[in-house]
Amino acid sequence: MIRRYGEAVKPGQRYIRRPGVYAVLLQGDHILATHQAEPIPEFQLPGGGIDRGEQPIAALHREVLEETGWKIDVTRHLGAFRRFTYMPDYDMWAEKLCTVFLARPVRRLGPPSEAGHTAVWLPVEEALVHLGNAGDRAMLARLLG
Repeated sequence: MIRRYGEAVKPGQRYIRRPGVYAVLLQGDHILATHQAEPIPEFQLPGGGIDRGEQPIAALHREVLEETGWKIDVTRHLGAFRRFTYMPDYDMWAEKLCTVFLARPVRRLGPPSEAGHTAVWLPVEEALVHLGNAGDRAMLARLLG
């Protein structure tokens, strides 16, 4: 059973399953997060949806590069969680199946290429409070023990 975080499932609402991959990018006592300006400004673990036919780790590398500008080295699987939410960019209600990996930032290749995203180094203690969704916070807390 995969734990659910966030808002409750709305009775009668049809959700489209949306698998995605995300990374805790740990370096010392900081993580590399992405700050997404819209629809609601928030800090997030970098990552996103897996495109049709794309392998999860390839999607993780692509998403992290788009949202942070960094090349990464994936270390290990941390866990998974579900969120039921409205995705305004796609105009759809989604059951987000979020798989989270621990990864190491290797090299900054440039600024984020995805509009509205900014790469931000956060102290892990701040990230535990300021990451925008409870699932991201729980995965970081699990890693830190």
